[in-house]
Amino acid sequence: MHHFMKYIHIIIFVFLVITTWNNSYNPFLDDSSKQQEWMETIKQEDPLYQEIKSRSEQYNKPPQDAYIDRVWKKTPGRNGLKVNIGKSYEEMKENQEFDENKLVFDQVKPKVSLESLPASPIYRGHPEKNMVALMINVSWGTEYIPDILKILKKNNVRATFFLEGKWAKEHAEYTKMIAKEGHLIGNHAYNHPNMARMTNQQITDQIAKTNEIIEAITEQKPAYFAPPSGSFSDQVVDIADHLQMETILWTVDTIDWKKPSVSVMMNRVMTNIHPGATILMHPTPSVARGLDSLIKSIKSKDYKLGTLDKLLSTER
Repeated sequence: MHHFMKYIHIIIFVFLVITTWNNSYNPFLDDSSKQQEWMETIKQEDPLYQEIKSRSEQYNKPPQDAYIDRVWKKTPGRNGLKVNIGKSYEEMKENQEFDENKLVFDQVKPKVSLESLPASPIYRGHPEKNMVALMINVSWGTEYIPDILKILKKNNVRATFFLEGKWAKEHAEYTKMIAKEGHLIGNHAYNHPNMARMTNQQITDQIAKTNEIIEAITEQKPAYFAPPSGSFSDQVVDIADHLQMETILWTVDTIDWKKPSVSVMMNRVMTNIHPGATILMHPTPSVARGLDSLIKSIKSKDYKLGTLDKLLSTER
């Protein structure tokens, strides 16, 4: 059958060459759209094209909407997959046989996005997304920032740095460097207060003032807010939402401020890591010493490392 189809294709090809070559015989020369239509008809009548079309349904995956989980709160959705029949046919036509490894997919966005959900904290990415995000909260430990940036650059990894406003103002050069090297910068309040115990006005001041500082230095307004020590209230989440920001927490903690050995810290992360994980760390000696090994271990488990916006996107 396959050999027969190959001959059919050769005959059609020869016919096209002759008709295109012989101007007087070519009824399509002056009408390229008719020629395209005709080519399209030939393609769609090809049994291989028909087979891809009929089998595509079993490979399609519906998109998943963003939702609010009882435990994990706001959870991003995930794009669906739909077979692109035309492009898949182009990939397979040379061998004239169906090959699922050559299927080409288009991504289909979900109807409900993260942004359209009510205010609620975010702890993680989609639970089936094989990506994790390193989140580095900075209000001290400046001396470890150069080493951390070097390690990230060497491993071609982008992290998310949540900067305290006061720190960013005092270390504008480092803040610029972090942004310039492609890392994402988030807001970590102005001077590390307990946000859960503040008035609405104080909460607003802490977040807005930090945004202004970071935006003045990097020309980018942060979209994510990480409350210091993970201390927050409904008011904090609502005010951040009003400022068009998401409140971010974490699912995996290095507990690096307790100065663990590298092996203890690595073990802590690697036994708790999961698809969509957010990994909390600070500029500490444990991270400066262990980050290189940690990145390699995470990659060896087939996880991609990306900034928070990539982790929370619906892209597969």
